[in-house]
Amino acid sequence: MSTIEQNLQAVRGSIAQAADEAQRPAQDVTLLAVSKTFGADAVLQAVQAGQTAFGENYLQEALDKIAAVKASLPQTVLTWHFIGPIQSNKTRPIAEHFDWVHTVEREKIAVRLSEQRPDGLPDLNICLQVNISGEASKSGVTPAELPALARAVAQLPKLRLRGLMAIPEPETDLTRQRAAFARLRALYEQLRAEGLALDTLSMGMSADLSAAVLEGATIVRVGSAIFGSRNYS
Repeated sequence: MSTIEQNLQAVRGSIAQAADEAQRPAQDVTLLAVSKTFGADAVLQAVQAGQTAFGENYLQEALDKIAAVKASLPQTVLTWHFIGPIQSNKTRPIAEHFDWVHTVEREKIAVRLSEQRPDGLPDLNICLQVNISGEASKSGVTPAELPALARAVAQLPKLRLRGLMAIPEPETDLTRQRAAFARLRALYEQLRAEGLALDTLSMGMSADLSAAVLEGATIVRVGSAIFGSRNYS
């Protein structure tokens, strides 16, 4: 058994344990393997271990990797999620090559993704990134601006607004971790109450996965706990 397969088993076990504690079915939580900085070979190992959803932050690296994996496994259906910051001049390849985008924070970006999504592809699944901790250094729409953005994005053709994403301020204390995720869940429930058909909370990473699942995450984004520590050089 490869290290990646062992790590995937451990992460799935952690999700199952947290889901059990929250009295939720573990299958309601999608594990998104964040493969940024790791090569196509690492993705292929994860696929062999049953993983089908992958998250990427850096566009050119991701496009090369998607092509390489597809060449190796032409019959295998994988789901690719873009989870990095989006520049206006990069929207076309994102719209063309990804199934999900988690980091929409401006209407202008959503409009470009909508206009550039090719005919014949399913609608592009969208999460709105919320700056839930109010950090100046973090991307994301403010909670106050979220409802207007959500209503605007929900109207756009070729996009399907699925839910919300956040990267809270790092915390080691479980109670404080949960509090940040609970704030995101409250915003999500508020939008649902206003009639938006949302079904996705993308929250939680390697260090706060359990807190996220306890607070209702439907997608957790896990990289280092699966692939190992990253070398950004």
